Amino acid sequence: MSSYQLQTRAISVGKWVVIALLVIAAVFPFYYMIVMSFVRIEDLLRNPLQLFPDLATITTETYRRVLAPEDEGGFGFSRFMRNSAIVATGATVLTMLLAIPASYAMTRLRFAGRRQVSALFLAVYMFPTIIIAVPIFVGFQVIGLGSSLPGLTIAYIALTVPVCVHMLRSYMQSIPEAIDEAAYMDGANRWQIMTRITVPLTMPTLMSTALFAFMIAWNEFLFALLFLTAKKDLWTVSLGLNLLSDGQEVPKTILMAGSVLLTVPIVALYAIAERYLTEGLTAGASKG
Repeated sequence: MSSYQLQTRAISVGKWVVIALLVIAAVFPFYYMIVMSFVRIEDLLRNPLQLFPDLATITTETYRRVLAPEDEGGFGFSRFMRNSAIVATGATVLTMLLAIPASYAMTRLRFAGRRQVSALFLAVYMFPTIIIAVPIFVGFQVIGLGSSLPGLTIAYIALTVPVCVHMLRSYMQSIPEAIDEAAYMDGANRWQIMTRITVPLTMPTLMSTALFAFMIAWNEFLFALLFLTAKKDLWTVSLGLNLLSDGQEVPKTILMAGSVLLTVPIVALYAIAERYLTEGLTAGASKG
């Protein structure tokens, strides 16, 4: 075997070894989290490194306790997840209603400072969250929306709109303006062009952008802590998970069940929209 063939085979084998290691590093923590969430704490303490638990020891009691209301001895995660779903869905809808026309305006309209405004959106997204969280919270407290789910939903726009505008703008720039000009010659106005032409053409990117906005709102912790810490009945799932992690007497199996409940909705949404997400993230990569 020649030296070149030996090197080629070594690279081929090494490539699959690296891929396997990366897959294990990414999947194993999630797998072990799921395993721990379905076993009793007694079994976990008896054999903490058991990767394949006996089917006879598997139980859903941990999930029942996590989801059950506190007056029934549970941790109230069903309410936390409902609050998170309301906030994340509302923030996503509001974000898209604002991001779509803003992105269209920055790619199709000519106005003074257009590039500066576009750069400002990206700069705001790059700011540390704490810089904008406290001023927004103080302002919302003044107008009476400080400790409420609607206030938190609106506040999340500060996190989601900048990055969503940046994502949509990059793709809309790849759509030829000749399409808009042809529609304009046929008598369509700007609103009709945007809603009937631009939005359908950008649907893959819209799906991926909406999913990204939903993930931000679902997982966010700092804003939720500032807005809802005084009202436990309004807590989101991220605050509930923090309650479990801070509890000295909370079994680790309960904590893992809460972590699964926080993670699974996002994984499920990603699996459903995976095709749109892949198309949206790569769209416009060679243009604009």
